[in-house]
Formats: sequence, structure tokens, C-alpha cells
Amino acid sequence: MFKKKSHFALLGATVLGAAVLVACGGGGGDTAPATPVSTAGTLAVSLTDAPACGFDAVNVTVSKVRVHRSDSALDTEPGWTDITLNPARKINLLNLTNGVLEALGQTSLEAGRYTQMRLVLDANAGGTANTVVPLDGRAELPLETPSAVQSGIKLVGAFEVNAGQKTEVVLDFDACKSVVTRGKGSYALKPVVKVVPVAANGISGFVSTAVLGSGVQVSAQQNGSIVSATTPNPSTGEFFLSRLAPGNYDVVITADNSAASVVAAVPVASTTSTTVLSTLMSPILLAPGNTGAIGGTVTMTPAGAEPAFVAAKQSFAAGPTVTIKYAGADLASGAYTIANLPVSAPQFASYSATLPLSFSASSTAPAGKYRVEASATGYAAKAVDGVDIGSSNQSNVNFALSR
Repeated sequence: MFKKKSHFALLGATVLGAAVLVACGGGGGDTAPATPVSTAGTLAVSLTDAPACGFDAVNVTVSKVRVHRSDSALDTEPGWTDITLNPARKINLLNLTNGVLEALGQTSLEAGRYTQMRLVLDANAGGTANTVVPLDGRAELPLETPSAVQSGIKLVGAFEVNAGQKTEVVLDFDACKSVVTRGKGSYALKPVVKVVPVAANGISGFVSTAVLGSGVQVSAQQNGSIVSATTPNPSTGEFFLSRLAPGNYDVVITADNSAASVVAAVPVASTTSTTVLSTLMSPILLAPGNTGAIGGTVTMTPAGAEPAFVAAKQSFAAGPTVTIKYAGADLASGAYTIANLPVSAPQFASYSATLPLSFSASSTAPAGKYRVEASATGYAAKAVDGVDIGSSNQSNVNFALSR
């Protein structure tokens, strides 16, 4: 397990009633004044991240976190309580994978239920507050930042503050989905942030160090949708998919020039349990293999300001459907490319508590063939089946999305 920056209590604990202590006085029947009882608790907020696609760094500058009892309160209304970072802190989200947390601060709050949070980022004046460093060797580049982030990125997730207790909240900033291209080599920030459980449970393991440095990604999925993703430790290959709701997950491991490895139906028993898939002495080995690419354009009618995403999926007979890789479409042109897609059949294993797991090349997920799905918030998703990159790349898989 990785060293965490702090220990966390479970989110959403039941509110406890504050006991009022009354002291009885001496002779004469006088009663001593009641001891004052605090009705306040403490809120502590931390930040974590899923991995980014195609960047050495994704930097955001956080100035404050705001909380309110009403989920419909506007940013100018009274009743907000702020955790202010002074000075504002520039954070590289890519340092926060594998369950690592960045503490943003804490504040005293009246006990009760809070239903709105906002994460406020600095305006990108001068282009240095919110930036990216691409993998292609270019220097640090500014992220075009929407003005709305200055009033706060509105987050979904209610929580309780208990009198005399600390409530801890983790904000998961998905850098991969939050950074999109905007034509001519520029990038825009479209923040995707969610509130996740604070308990450090999940799925852990090791991948072979032989593939480290080759764009390794590990994800936990349900019904083909990525719930959590991370990159392994660059020295040891250890990974930790943290803060997962109890249930079963399909774990997908990909790397450049390798076949994908899929572990089906991995159980997460509770909010405090961790399921181990492999060890340092017996890491998961990825089979070498050729890769290809799928590309095209996504158009949206009416035109939208939010990005579209395109996923390449494979299905196993009597088994799961999983996303192997995905990419965002360019905001200006709609062009997308899903690169480094395996041509070889995926390596498949069903979960077993007995390690090491036994992988074999799947005979039911056709090698080099994908179902390609395009989606965008507010639009009906579209899909193309049987896209085959076995003999050549496919560069004309186009989608027209509508509301």
C-alpha cells in the first residue's frame, strides 16, 4: 500500500445529538449555569486524481473550497462557508494518483447536512495558473479556463457535519476527462470533479516493471464504464484503485505495444477492504503485441460547448464488456484519435483469491476488433460495431450526435 498523507473517516456518518450537561449546585437550591455545548463540527477537504492522458503534468491552481446547505444556492447568496488557500496553491494532479491525497484545509461548520460544494480555481491570468505539459516535449502550456471556475466548479455529493467531530471529504479531479484539445495545439480545461468516499479501500496489485514507462493504465470498470483509474508506481509497478463503492469490478490493464489484460468480477467487499490481484514477487505480466489506431470526427447537433468522448470497447462471451481505451474529441474540429490500441486478443482471467491469477488469450473477444462508442453530456450516444484494425488503422469512424 502507498503511504497516505492522512487518515480518513467514513463520509456520511449519522448526525449525533449533542448532550447538554447540567451541573447541580450546593445548598439553597441554586443551579449552576449550564456548561456551554458547541454545536459545531469540522470539515476537512482533500484532493485526489485519476490519471491524465498524454501529459507529463496537469496543473490547477486552487484558491478555495466553498460549502452551503442548499444545493440550489447561487455563488452570490449568503450562507457560504469558505476554506481559503492563502496563497492559492498550484497542484500537479498527476502527483495524486494511486490514492495519494493533497490536503486543501479545514474549517469549523455548524452541525447539519450540507448539499453543495464548489471548488474554486484561479483565473488563468498570464497563462500560468492552470497549465499542461504535453508528452511530446513541448514546454508548459496554458489551459484555456472557463470563467465559471472562478465562481466555483459545482460538485455533486451531500455530507453530514457532526457536532464535535471531523467530517472528511475527498474531491476526485479527473484530469484525463478535464483536459481537451481545442485545435492548433492548444488545450482547454473542462473540469470533471466528483466527491468520493474517504475510506481507502479498493483493489491493489503489481504489474511487471518491464512495461513501466510504456503508458501503463489500470482501471476498475462496471458495465464497460470506467469508475476509477490510475497509473502504477513508476519504480515498483504497484497500483491502487482506491475509494470504490462495494461491488464487483472488471479490472483492465493496458500499455503501449502490449495486449490488454482483463480480470473479471473482482469483488470489493466493504468500504474498508482491499482486494489484492498480484504481488511484488508475482506481478501481472502483459503479453507483447502490435497496436493500431482508430480515428474520425464527432459532430454535435446543435453544437455544444462540452467535449465528446470516444471509447473502444471489447466484449467477452459470457463475460464483461470493457473499455480498452478512450479519447476526447477536439472542441474545435471534432477530430479524435484512439492510439495504441492492441491488435492482439486480450489476456483474460476470472478473479480468484488464489494467486497468481491465470491469464490466457481470449478466444471470444476478436483480436483487433472493437465496438466504438461516442458520447457527450446531453446527447444520445452512438456506436459502430466491428471496427477492425487487424490489418490497418481505421481513420474514418465518424459520429453525428444529436439531443
